[in-house]
This record gives sequence, structure tokens and C-alpha cells, in this order.
Amino acid sequence: MKYLTTEDSYQSPPLTPTWFARTFPSLVFYFRLARLIWWSAREAKKGDLTTEKRVLGSRGILRSLEYVGVNFQIENLAAFRELKSPCVFVSNHMSTMETMLFTCIIEPDREITYVIKESLIKYPVFKHIMRSRDPIVVTRENPREDFRTVLKAGRERLSRNISVVVFPQTTRSTIFNPSEFNTIGVKLASHAKAPVIPVAIRTDAWGNSKRFIKEFGPIDPSKTVRICFGDPIQIQDNGKEEHEQIVRFILGKLRKWF
Repeated sequence: MKYLTTEDSYQSPPLTPTWFARTFPSLVFYFRLARLIWWSAREAKKGDLTTEKRVLGSRGILRSLEYVGVNFQIENLAAFRELKSPCVFVSNHMSTMETMLFTCIIEPDREITYVIKESLIKYPVFKHIMRSRDPIVVTRENPREDFRTVLKAGRERLSRNISVVVFPQTTRSTIFNPSEFNTIGVKLASHAKAPVIPVAIRTDAWGNSKRFIKEFGPIDPSKTVRICFGDPIQIQDNGKEEHEQIVRFILGKLRKWF
């Protein structure tokens, strides 16, 4: 399977967008995205959206963002490439971008699935793609029941060598509030005896819409996308210290990037 890069980091190559792409980045990007989503949904509906095809589609989205002028800086890929076991990725959450791009960044090395809200498996067209990922679905109506679901289903996925991506924030935001960053990822890792990979992201180049579907906001190429993976963390005792370590890692990167 083709890697985004075989190096420990990735930097977008120098590209000069066309005048049309520079002038209308959102229009150009979403036109390309629609074709990629339609293709992926068709393959998923047929039961033929393989890992290789998922990676191909995800990379197409990243290339489409680069096409309109968005630059990427991705660091410390060795953090998960050198692991000998599945893991729990615990990340802050800014936009739709990370959900779509973690596939081409991580899955050439290890299969992943996501903890997602129930509405994502009901969107027209897109629902076929999400269901094909065998995600862990939570309702966000009953926190206690959601917690049990994540622990049980997450441990089952990890036992099948499928790593789990968790976004513990209550909502997507450019502002990282530690008090809204819950411990579910750490508790899942402790329950399954799996390591945690903290992930700090800045993906606000893909905005959140305030008018229509929140997931598909304006594209702003002036904002560099930054993703940094932290080194693996083994959970000890109740995981409180490890959770604080993850929070410090994310906060430190965001303060540097903003």
C-alpha cells in the first residue's frame, strides 16, 4: 500500500494553484470532494471499499486540499509506525478534515476505526462510507451508556488488531478547553491494556459552516494544517497522570501553532 511518505514527517510539496483554485478554493475543493465521496460511497455500498481504496480516497482528499493551496505539516509518524500492537489515538477535534485524512496518514501502517456520533451513520451517501468502517457509535444522549459502549466495542476492535481513534471533546472547536476533554480514550486504553498515541491537530483550514451542514465549511488556504503524533503512552493506575500528559502535549502544540 502506498505511503503518504516513508519519512518520519510530511511537508506539502511547493505547488502553485491555478487562478480559479486560488480565487474559489471552497468551490473547487468541494467539487472534487463530492466526486471522491460518491466513488467511496458506491464502493462501500457494494461491500468493496477495501483498506487500499479507503487510503486512496483519503489521499485524494488531501491532494485536493493541496490543489487549492492548503499546506500540510505532519510530524512524528514513527510514533505509531514502530508500535507492535494496536493503540488508541486520542486527538483534539477542530473540523471534518481529521476524520477524513487520518485514513491516508495512519492506515498504510495499521487499520483504524472511529468513535463517532450516531448522526454520522445517517447522512445521505456518506453513511455508507462510515458504516463500512465498523465504527463505534455513541448517541451522546446517555453518557453512561456511551461509556459502556466505547469500552466494550473498543476492546473488541483492539482485540482484532484495529486501532481506535477517539475525539474526547464534546464538539469541534479551534479553542481547546481541557475541561471539555474527557478521559474516555485513556479509560479505553487502560481497559484494553493498549498504548495511547496523543495527537495534536490544527485543521481550521477546513472551517465549520454556520449556515448549512456544519461539517462542510469554508476552505482557507492561508492556514497551514499541522498534525503531530506524540510518543506512545502506557496507562498506569487510574490514568489520571497520563490524561494530564496528553492534555499538556496538545496544549503545548496549539500554543506554538496559533
